[in-house]
Amino acid sequence: MDDRAIGRAAFLGVVGAGMAGLFFARDATGLLGRILPDQVAAIVPTRGWRIYTIGPSIPRIDPASYRLTIAGAVEHETTFTLADLHRLPTAQQVSDFHCVTGWSVDDVHWRGVRFADLLAQARPLESAVTVRFVSDEVPYDDTLTLAQALSPDAMLAYGMDGKALTAAHGFPARVVMPRMYGYKNVKWVTRIELETNYDRIGYWEQRGYDKDAWVGRSNGAATVY
Repeated sequence: MDDRAIGRAAFLGVVGAGMAGLFFARDATGLLGRILPDQVAAIVPTRGWRIYTIGPSIPRIDPASYRLTIAGAVEHETTFTLADLHRLPTAQQVSDFHCVTGWSVDDVHWRGVRFADLLAQARPLESAVTVRFVSDEVPYDDTLTLAQALSPDAMLAYGMDGKALTAAHGFPARVVMPRMYGYKNVKWVTRIELETNYDRIGYWEQRGYDKDAWVGRSNGAATVY
């Protein structure tokens, strides 16, 4: 597939009307390029992927200086290096990835750590109910309930398809939540905050997306995947 710049912000204007076909037809019509806000773009689509950014470029994080902090409603604020993450119990799975704008990538091989193992050292308080993931791509963030984050197929991934994550796919670490649309799968995660209420909503929810992004059961488009 040829490299080209496209975007997903236009989905907000059409999802309620069920016009998912617009996204599959974009190569012929060029329509998305005309209505896409400048601050959102998709870069280097390969093997079915479209890599979205809300800024002008993909974050580039030095693996040696990378730190992941877990804070908020926890007994012990904890910071991990990338090497620390690799020392935690390793989880692997094969799952599909679905974007809310209508494309999917099947059978993605993920490698990383389950959130139960990641959060164990910080010890979430009994009052913690929500997990907020903060991206190095400011101001991108999103949330899962603690119960959702502890799902058996949810993880913080640092590898994909037998290799380390690339910068485009979220290196050094990204959320994988296969049963939810891709905007919940926060890339370039540098901070995780445990919170005691359900009120916070993420970057795309503030712009009209559903808070619970279940594939096929949210965002007014049950067949968009």
